[in-house]
Amino acid sequence: MAQSSSPNSPTSSLVLEIESSVKNRLDFRSRWPELLKQARRIQPPVAPDTYIDLWERCRDQFQPDDPLTPIWFPNNKDLEKSNLHQWMRELGMAEFAEFHQWTASSRVAFWTGAIEKVGVKFNQEPENVLNDEKGTANAIWLDQARLNIVESCFLAPPTDVAILFQKPGHPIQRQTYQELRARANRVANSLVKAGCEPGEAIAVVMPMTAWSVAIYLGIILAGCSVVSIADSFAAPEISTRLTISNAKFVFTYDHQKRAGKKLPLYSKVATSTDIPAIVLNAEVNLDCKLRSQDISWIDFLAAESEFDSVDCASGDTINILFSSGTTGEPKAIPWNHTTPIKCAVDGFCHQNIQPGDVCAWPTNLGWMMGPWLIFASLMNKATIALFEDAPTGSEFGTFIQETEVTMLGVVPTIVKAWEASGCMNDLDWSNIKCFSSTGESSQANTMVFLSALANIKPVIEYCGGTEIGGGYVSSVNILPNIPAAFNSPAVGLNFLLLDPIDHQVSEQGEVFLIPPSIGLSDRLINRDHFETYYAQTPKLKDIPQLRRHGDYFRKFPTANGPVFEAGGRADDTMNLGGIKISSAEIERVLNQVEPVIESAAVSYSPLEGPDQLIIFAVLGRETDASQLQKTMNQALKTELNPLFKVHSVEPVSAMPRTASGKVMRRKLRDQIAPETN
Repeated sequence: MAQSSSPNSPTSSLVLEIESSVKNRLDFRSRWPELLKQARRIQPPVAPDTYIDLWERCRDQFQPDDPLTPIWFPNNKDLEKSNLHQWMRELGMAEFAEFHQWTASSRVAFWTGAIEKVGVKFNQEPENVLNDEKGTANAIWLDQARLNIVESCFLAPPTDVAILFQKPGHPIQRQTYQELRARANRVANSLVKAGCEPGEAIAVVMPMTAWSVAIYLGIILAGCSVVSIADSFAAPEISTRLTISNAKFVFTYDHQKRAGKKLPLYSKVATSTDIPAIVLNAEVNLDCKLRSQDISWIDFLAAESEFDSVDCASGDTINILFSSGTTGEPKAIPWNHTTPIKCAVDGFCHQNIQPGDVCAWPTNLGWMMGPWLIFASLMNKATIALFEDAPTGSEFGTFIQETEVTMLGVVPTIVKAWEASGCMNDLDWSNIKCFSSTGESSQANTMVFLSALANIKPVIEYCGGTEIGGGYVSSVNILPNIPAAFNSPAVGLNFLLLDPIDHQVSEQGEVFLIPPSIGLSDRLINRDHFETYYAQTPKLKDIPQLRRHGDYFRKFPTANGPVFEAGGRADDTMNLGGIKISSAEIERVLNQVEPVIESAAVSYSPLEGPDQLIIFAVLGRETDASQLQKTMNQALKTELNPLFKVHSVEPVSAMPRTASGKVMRRKLRDQIAPETN
């Protein structure tokens, strides 16, 4: 068991002992790595809070007023094992800033090299890596290429492990690349026998399991497109997404287990649609009665395990994902056969995924990180680790330990739960090379705790979007790692910060991307793509076209180059528990709650913890605020997502509005009292 560093524990003196052994080091940059080296040699291993204590003492001694103090520095061994460092050395580049500038300015050269690094398999090579004859906003990547991107997921040795997975109460199971391919082939054969044609949409409303990975890949092998829908959505939201995508079938489970609870899934899907469902059994037998149009998994799945993948154009759709916009209907964003290249290259460069690595990221196919995990892991010849239950308890931590995970992705809210319960403190996560955090803004103290769980390892912050196919800003493991900060724009991309009057600023502002890049969406199913991302964007000298994104970021200079901190959304979209949703979607539901006449949803970012949902409401009569809050939460649970919770309700007589009648949510945010924190 790890030693604790509470004030009266033996490790209090240990801290002083370690410090005294390296007193000859006179600055933070040299002293902290020496302290860390000493602490890692101690047996039994010290607890996470001892590492935190050491870092804080060292920081307070040398850099007491610097909020950008690194938690981790790369050493020579780290550099030698870095994908990025090796690539830079091949190009004769010594500084990462030079490499990144090359990736963003020499796009064709960079993406040509990146495609070679991750080993994309073509049936027909592209005539042009980039065709931008019709303008940046209409750029075509891998023009005239023919491929099926799933073939690039199976270039590892067939006997290597593709997936490690564990169901609650069961042993860890292994599935090789050969076995996963056979499963995906069986799914593709089954879809063809069921009458599916290339180009048709097949929905998936499932938790992230070994079979859901095979189903996802099998749909694409058959030339169809996956409609990704989170299993946590309520029936009306599932129905909306199925209607927008015009799905032919929907895969789902009869139920799922989460934290000891048995949650029905098929019944929710059946309530949402008349589309035929293919229903998997979570346990030995189905525990539900199917409708006449539905098919049980045992009757659906073909035995044939050989399948020739359908040859596709690079721009053919492989996946339809959903992201909230500024109206109540979610944006339907298609991914094509080039988008997974962005996932894989980000994983190669930022998360440093290599053959033999084990990658875990608690997520779902309904969110972009589910498909991202599949492509970033398999295209880099690594192993996916799936714990088929909630990631909040020690059982998940034990799974991470026993599968020897090397890259663990998180949402900050989960890490705060680990910190509060202490459930991960006594586990051995020393195999982890790096963490990665996405989905919501991080707090520095939370990321310090996360780093300490693996004896101080870097936390790669990762921010992007479904419409990017990955990140536009992240971190790299060849630069010092600062808690909750991004130390680089993503490779192959760059961005500007603009103020409200469209002037470029160096300190803080709204993010505008500089396209083109592989991964950036080129169309929307239910929206005008150009109007959404390009229309009326600022015109700047030497940059023919900017792309709107909407995040608000701060930029800080450091000795190793600029770092960035997330400042939330610049528009009215909010991030609740790692799920992006527009205020309009929430208001649509809450405006139906009695006695609400009008509502305005805003998010509040406290100094610590996830964003909080505050509802301003114009009411038809006086009512008890706490009871109204409960009613609103029930409505959100039923109509949207049980993860959305109203933190407080603020009654108002009228909404502040612009001259054109739009609600001024920024003014409402200014009214939020400190007590709401």
